[in-house]
This record gives sequence, structure tokens and C-alpha cells, in this order.
Amino acid sequence: MSLTLHTTHGPLKLDLFCTACPKTTYNFLALAASAAYTASPIHRLHPNFMLQTGSPASGTPKDSLSIYRLQPANDSDTNPSGYFEDEITSSLRHNARGIVSMANRGPGTNGSQFFVTFGPAPHLDGKNTVFGKVVDGWETLDKLEGVEVDRKGRPVGGKEGVRIEEVTVHANPLAG
Repeated sequence: MSLTLHTTHGPLKLDLFCTACPKTTYNFLALAASAAYTASPIHRLHPNFMLQTGSPASGTPKDSLSIYRLQPANDSDTNPSGYFEDEITSSLRHNARGIVSMANRGPGTNGSQFFVTFGPAPHLDGKNTVFGKVVDGWETLDKLEGVEVDRKGRPVGGKEGVRIEEVTVHANPLAG
């Protein structure tokens, strides 16, 4: 399963680990197919570490809603937070440039936000769900890593900002 994030700095093609992380990739693909990531800002860029994105374009960088929001787990339960559990797999690690992983606020707080590593980040193993990797667009990743940022890692300059412009899903197992 693959898709391309078309960013303001070029395309990033990702392969997703659908078998290892079914709930995470289902959420990611459903959000991508529904244009939820269109115009999403890349709101954090830390050279030698990662870029973070995935909040709704109409919201704030703190927003991170999944497709599981308000879906009842049973007749008396709802999920108003929209978060879902981690799918940590010991064989999937933050061991290279281009690893795609869920951003979270602690265990069981996955939503829509994700990050792409600029290099190995082993301190995140066991804390964040690795669900994909970059397979093409390395020059785009280089350009994104070179974006000027403030001391908090937020891109500076330009009204347009740094963002995902659109997503192309190459093969969608969710489509009938």
C-alpha cells in the first residue's frame, strides 16, 4: 500500500505497513482519502530529528482527530477524544531516515498527526507507532529539513507556509 504526500516542497511517497498496524493505517488511509490532510500544515521541523504534520488545515497544530471519534465501542460507550490505541511492533523501529510514525501525547492518544524522521530516533521505540516509511522523494525530505525554523521548530517566513497540498492514494484497500 502506498500514497504520495504532495507538499509545498515536493512529493514524498510512502509505503504503509497495513498488516503490522491495521488500525493505524486504516485511520491514515481514511483521512487521506477524505482529503483531511489537504492543506495540513507541517508545523514542526527539527533538523536531524523529524517533521510533524497531520492536524486539520482548519484547526490548530494541537488538533489531532482520528476516524474513530465518537464511534461507539459498545452500546454504552463513545470515544469523544477521537484517540485510539498504539500498535507498537518490536520489529518496526525508528532506526533510519524516512520512518513514518504516529505523533501522540502518551499511550493510547493517536489521532491524525504523524511525523517523518530525518534520522534514527531510537528513544521513540516503544512509545510511538511506526506505520510506514518513505520510499521516494528523498530530495523533498532534504528540502523540508532545510526549512528555516524558529527556536520552537516552527517554520518561519512566507504566508503560504509549509504544508501538505494534497495526497494521492495509489492503491486503496478501503475502496470497494
